[in-house]
Amino acid sequence: MAREFTEGFYGKIAWRRLASLYKKKVKFCERCMRNGELVAGEIVHHKIHLSPENYKDVNVALNEANLELLCRKCHALEHSKGGKGRYIIDDSGDLFIRE
Repeated sequence: MAREFTEGFYGKIAWRRLASLYKKKVKFCERCMRNGELVAGEIVHHKIHLSPENYKDVNVALNEANLELLCRKCHALEHSKGGKGRYIIDDSGDLFIRE
């Protein structure tokens, strides 16, 4: 779900390398693990979301302390908070793209 201002950031070697190393280190969805489930992590997520003001700040964008490995479901839930996200999750946990 890259926004226009971050399109170049996610393709840079520094991000790709950090995300790859973080995935190898953590392996499982950190939110699912807190609930006692082992689900493979797939998406390296910024806890403090990137914005036009902070995406060039390495203390935010490239700081491992600001990262979280999530499964697709948890990542979609994160970005659908408040009903304004790109995805909708129904009561049975199925994901749908908001139209």
